[in-house]
Amino acid sequence: MVPYVKTELPGPRSRQYLQISRECEPRSMSEQAPVVWDRAEGAVVWDVDGNAFIDFTSGVLVTNIGHCHPEHVEAVREQAGLVMNSYDFVTPWRAMLARRLVEITPPSLDRAFILTTGSEATEAAIKMARKHTGRHEVIAFHGAFHGRTFGAMAAGGKSGVKKGFGPALPGFLHAPFPYCYRCPFGSTPDRCRLHSTDYLDWLLETESVGDVAALITEPYQGGAGSIIPPPGWLKRVFDWCQQRGIVFILDEVQSSFGRTGTLFAFEREGFVPNLVCLGKGIGSGIPVSAVVGEARIMDSLEPGSMSSTNGGNPLSCRAALTAIDIILRDRLPERALDLGGLMGRRLAAIQEGSGILGDVRGQGLVWGLEIVRDRATREPAPEICRRLIDEACRRGLLMIAPIGFHGNVIRIAPPLVIEEDLLERALAILEETFRAVEAR
Repeated sequence: MVPYVKTELPGPRSRQYLQISRECEPRSMSEQAPVVWDRAEGAVVWDVDGNAFIDFTSGVLVTNIGHCHPEHVEAVREQAGLVMNSYDFVTPWRAMLARRLVEITPPSLDRAFILTTGSEATEAAIKMARKHTGRHEVIAFHGAFHGRTFGAMAAGGKSGVKKGFGPALPGFLHAPFPYCYRCPFGSTPDRCRLHSTDYLDWLLETESVGDVAALITEPYQGGAGSIIPPPGWLKRVFDWCQQRGIVFILDEVQSSFGRTGTLFAFEREGFVPNLVCLGKGIGSGIPVSAVVGEARIMDSLEPGSMSSTNGGNPLSCRAALTAIDIILRDRLPERALDLGGLMGRRLAAIQEGSGILGDVRGQGLVWGLEIVRDRATREPAPEICRRLIDEACRRGLLMIAPIGFHGNVIRIAPPLVIEEDLLERALAILEETFRAVEAR
């Protein structure tokens, strides 16, 4: 029965590959659990030593349809025998993916630009907004993560991502994101002015030179610790942008294609962004991203002025088309919503019996568990967070390295196809893990 761990971790074969990695790769690649993946199927990962783990990572929110879905694998295999790169030459698969993205989004989003990574998508969206408006400033938020390339990094609001790379690109203004568990102003949800747009007004008055092209935000902040803003906040920010002619860019690279319980996170918010960045789950394992948005903005670019060597790659487009078909046909957003209810109840029960689980927050099948030394003081406990992840791994539950401002948040994001009994088993392991770590 999955999971099973029959060797110490890392196992003997894993140690060999980890040694090669340490010798040949930069150390920036070394923060995850010492598990060398060999194969994966659905929500189960096997390592090179034959150990089987329940996957609570989805390869960092990528494999929404599960690892190696048979239809997905067959589509990729078939496409690999036809054509795998065409640069800017149109292929049926690129054209069909663009049309599919336009079809599954609201009518105002009538253009789709297909790329490879989430960072590329956010960079492209920022360039489109600047070109369309003729302005250069971009408002973003503290704690945001929009990618690791220089423009995306400048839009981000996490110091760890920027440290050591010198001055960021100019023109980015940052505002606080509503982080109610650790409000930077010591306020409470019922009276916090961050729920309004007062701070954005103040930012325009004090830092902007009156040249704001766009505002970019995530629907929830992933890298900052799965921080979910209060209901209605995103809509108020969107309205504020529309009143001032500011392009509203929603970075849904992590949240789209069913992850939060709707196909796109903005669906539950009551508005349609001007530009939406997509990635991760769209390819479900094959690198592909996109910007979907309004023609009046995206057609501001002259022909030939923006392209990418692997953007619109036919193999990636075929994979994305198949993944989207599976997500819609199998009603995976609805499944994520249902299983998310189960997840929320079980996590709340774990929190009730724990002295170190400070906050539980999530939507659909993406959750954050904030680990503290004491629930009264809320002092971050990054080393306890790491011990929890390592202990869970030894018990057969795979989670990514800690996230958040203080490195004290566990991110839970299983594939949307995870069977309910497997999810229950994983949550039981998680509960046992908390008990074991807290008993030491």
